[in-house]
Amino acid sequence: MAKNTDDKKNTTELVTSSNLVALGTVIVGNIGSQGNIRVEGTVDGSLDSQQKIVIGESAKVNGDVRAQDVEISGEIKGDIYCSDSLYLKKTALIYGDIYTKKLIIENGAEFNGKCNMGNSNQLKVERKDGDTKKQASSN
Repeated sequence: MAKNTDDKKNTTELVTSSNLVALGTVIVGNIGSQGNIRVEGTVDGSLDSQQKIVIGESAKVNGDVRAQDVEISGEIKGDIYCSDSLYLKKTALIYGDIYTKKLIIENGAEFNGKCNMGNSNQLKVERKDGDTKKQASSN
């Protein structure tokens, strides 16, 4: 019984954990996490979180971003797949397409690409072995 309780605690800690790519850090490769991810440095690769991703003002991401919630203040060159809310802060600079349920854009944010919005019935983003398939219904 104690083992089952420990397993639940470890799973909760993983999901609520935060991962930080600090200012001045450069990572080449993909990052995936069940918990939150915050980027202040540079990532040349995709970011995938089951929770929230925050891209700081000094951050640069060259790859796709996938998460439940995303908040962007920095620069992204890639597509964004957000199953709930996407926040573009005034310093955000996006070069790529957006797939989200909700979009909030502050005055001053720059977005260069297509935007596809809708609830889970209209917009479906599936994760399969790191590959994302985009499907929009014609309803």
